[in-house]
Amino acid sequence: MDKWQEMRVFAAVVDGGSFVRGADELSMSKAAVSRHVSELEQRLGVRLLHRTTRKLSLTEAGEVFNARCRDILATIEESETEVTTRASKATGSLKISVPLSFGLKHLSPLWPQFMAAHPDVTLDVSLSDRVVDLLDEGLDLAIRIARLPDSSLVSRKLAATRLVLCASPEYVRRRGVLQHPSELERHDVLNYSLLAMGDQWEFERANERVTVRVNSRMRSNNGDTCVMAALSGAGIVLQPTFLVSDHLAQGALVELLSEYRSIELGIFAVFPTRKFVLPKVRLLVDFLSDALAHVRWVAAHEGSRPTRV
Repeated sequence: MDKWQEMRVFAAVVDGGSFVRGADELSMSKAAVSRHVSELEQRLGVRLLHRTTRKLSLTEAGEVFNARCRDILATIEESETEVTTRASKATGSLKISVPLSFGLKHLSPLWPQFMAAHPDVTLDVSLSDRVVDLLDEGLDLAIRIARLPDSSLVSRKLAATRLVLCASPEYVRRRGVLQHPSELERHDVLNYSLLAMGDQWEFERANERVTVRVNSRMRSNNGDTCVMAALSGAGIVLQPTFLVSDHLAQGALVELLSEYRSIELGIFAVFPTRKFVLPKVRLLVDFLSDALAHVRWVAAHEGSRPTRV
């Protein structure tokens, strides 16, 4: 007997609440459905269903078997759907959420390339630094910049960046060169308010780990705003290389405490579930992975020499 067919018939009977409804769902005869369930019970050596003239109900063993059946049947369906969708054409609308500054600077030039390669896909791109709920907002994909992605989501790492402590040359001339992270407590800090570390900035050098509580002269939920203020000499920023590398290479900003490194962040593509990944989503993730693999951030600790991520 085909075990998959046994499980399929059993699940249909449970869903329908009777052999007749299960048979109708599967376009089979009631006798055939009843025989499949009886043979299944004989093979397992347990009764799965309580049968009365009015209704069917699951036995304790039936409850366990029903739950396992659902998992197995769902896995089979997902596998078949994945194979089918991989061969399908990418079409329809693709709703994406991306971080504001990273989206403007590094992703905006890529969207026309993707659309040219996939003319039947339309893009709906939302730029925001808030962490959105993909399911609640009906999103197909989000780009997130974090140490680790949300474990409840499926993710793929596209690139990496690190946070760099920097200020304008004018600010350094006016306030002096920092010798240790603890000195940040006495400086004007331009703080990105959505930074996961908050006011507790972390640094390390060899075996030394330092956490400093900074006093923010200004806060903003946009990294570009902090960087622009730093360029004007207003204070010190801790910002990712994808935002400040050009300014560091041009000398408009200088890295402070280069021997102390702050945290590295991953740039992830995240989507709600591994189930039924549509071709348009898979193609976009592959496209972004390829494109960002060749983007060069300028490593601040190496001066103006670019390094590949």
